[in-house]
Amino acid sequence: MSSNFSVCSGLTFLPLVAALSLTATTLPVSAETRDIAIDRYQAETADLSVSFLARDLSTGTEYVLEGSDLKTRHVPFSTFKIPNLVLALETGVASSLGAWREWDAMQRPAASYWPEEWRESQDLGTAFARSSVWYFQDLALEIGGPVYRERLAEWRYGNGEASDGSDDFWLTGELQISVKEQVDFLDSLISGRLDVATSSLAALAAASDSGAVDDTILHGKSGSGPDDPENTGGSFSGWYAGYLSRKDDAPVVFALHVAGPSFGSIRNFRKDFAIRLLRDVRLTSDQ
Repeated sequence: MSSNFSVCSGLTFLPLVAALSLTATTLPVSAETRDIAIDRYQAETADLSVSFLARDLSTGTEYVLEGSDLKTRHVPFSTFKIPNLVLALETGVASSLGAWREWDAMQRPAASYWPEEWRESQDLGTAFARSSVWYFQDLALEIGGPVYRERLAEWRYGNGEASDGSDDFWLTGELQISVKEQVDFLDSLISGRLDVATSSLAALAAASDSGAVDDTILHGKSGSGPDDPENTGGSFSGWYAGYLSRKDDAPVVFALHVAGPSFGSIRNFRKDFAIRLLRDVRLTSDQ
C-alpha cells in the first residue's frame, strides 16, 4: 500500500492528511449520541460482555452499543502497538516500517503459544501486522519508561503507566485504558491534534491497512489476553480498535472491548462484530 493513497476496487481514497483537514472544519459544537440496540445481537453476545463506541469525525456523532461500559479501564494488550509504532518512529528508535530486527532466540525464547511467524526476524511493518510481541518488547526497552510516561500523559492514553525497564507494561495490567479513552486517543491522533509527524501517521495507515469494507478502508488492531495470566484455558478479554478511512469525508474512529469464557469465544468475534456494527449504522457506506 502506498503511504499516500489507499486503492481498492478501483476507488482511490483521499490521502490521510487531506481527509483529516475535513475534521477541524466540520466537527460541530455539540454532537449527538445514538444508541445501538443490543436485542438484535443477542445470539452473538449471549456469553460475552461487549462495549463499543464509534465516533464520526465529520459530525461528531457517537454510536454506542446499548449496555456498553465506556469508562472502566482495561489492559490494552496489542492495541498498544498503535501508539507504540508511532512512538518508535517519532523517537527514531525505528527509522521506518522497514526497520529490521533479528530475532534472538536466546534473549526472546519462543513460548509454546507463539505462532511460527513470530519465530523469525522481521521489520516493524511485519511485526505490527503479525502482532509479534518480542519485536515491540525490544522497542520498549530502547524507548524507555520516562519517554513513555511523558508521551502517554501528553496523549492522555489511559492511566499512562510505564515502569522503567519494563518491556511488557501494556500486557500485565500496569497500563490500562477505557473504551472512551481509546476512541479519544485515536480521534486526537488521526485528527492531527497530537505533535506527531505526518510521515508517522502515513506509516501507521500503511501498517494498519486491513482492506476495504464497503466504501471505506479499515485500519485496525486487535489485542487479547487471559484474565488470569496463569490460566490460558480460561476466560479472555480483548479489543479491536482503529478507524475507517473514507473517500469523501473525515474518518470514523472506534473501539470494541469484549470479555468471554475463552480465547476462542472472542478471537474472530472482535473484528467481525466491530465491522458488523459499523455497517449496521451505515458508517462504512456513502451516506
